[in-house]
Amino acid sequence: MTADDWSSSLRIEETYRSTLQRLMDRFLSFLPADLVDPFDILTALQDFVTTDTFRETAYAAASRMVTSLRVESARTWREAASESSRGRMIYEALQREMQGPTGARMLQIVNENARLISTFPLDISAQVANFIKTEAQKGRRASDIADDLKEQFPGVSRGRINLIARTETSKASTALTRTRAEYLNLPWYQWVTSKDARVRLSHRRMDGTIIAWAEPASPEALVGEKRAPAPYAPGDIYNCRCYAKPLMNLDRISWPALVYVGGQIQMMTRFEFERIAAVEVRRAA
Repeated sequence: MTADDWSSSLRIEETYRSTLQRLMDRFLSFLPADLVDPFDILTALQDFVTTDTFRETAYAAASRMVTSLRVESARTWREAASESSRGRMIYEALQREMQGPTGARMLQIVNENARLISTFPLDISAQVANFIKTEAQKGRRASDIADDLKEQFPGVSRGRINLIARTETSKASTALTRTRAEYLNLPWYQWVTSKDARVRLSHRRMDGTIIAWAEPASPEALVGEKRAPAPYAPGDIYNCRCYAKPLMNLDRISWPALVYVGGQIQMMTRFEFERIAAVEVRRAA
């Protein structure tokens, strides 16, 4: 298997994005074409969020995304298990995981995403309200402001939808990987990037680095960026396409390797890593 098998599926992300876009398209079709008062548009948007249809669609979209990630990532875990001396234990854990921490974490992720979907139209409504206020202060006619809103709204919502789909799919994938890894007592992972031109400089620095789940890094701080965010795992920040590859087998690592420990990245031999590892990472059988 390849490292890329651990990444969240672009297909799942695209399906999630399409579902959210259809939801906002439904709102646009819900707007009367003859609206001339911009505040009527704002009210319609806020009313739409409270409908049962919106809430049910939000929960269904989040549930499908998380369930798809679980099914697809379970395949990757099974393939990785075949290369590890802990294979039987991993197979058995996957069989019963929905009754354990993974099932509970899945439900939590679904609820978090359903709430996020429910709030992003309200975030857009705040932008709409600010736009109305700003344009009204310029002395523009209400009907002209309303026309601008109807023209600009699709682009504003599309940008927000793209961000949610990309970020939340990656975050959910990381959360499921971490929950499984911690349940199986696999405390270390490798940070892997998508290895293309869009990878941010700070994340490029992390590629291939071995990290403990219990001691996340702040890539931005490591390269000296100002206003660096708090430490996080790959995939856990906006627009991040990196992912975590659980460390199951030291024989699969090209030593010496980069290891993040004590707030810095160091080059370590296998012997040095085994000395500092909190829990033994078993050799292949």
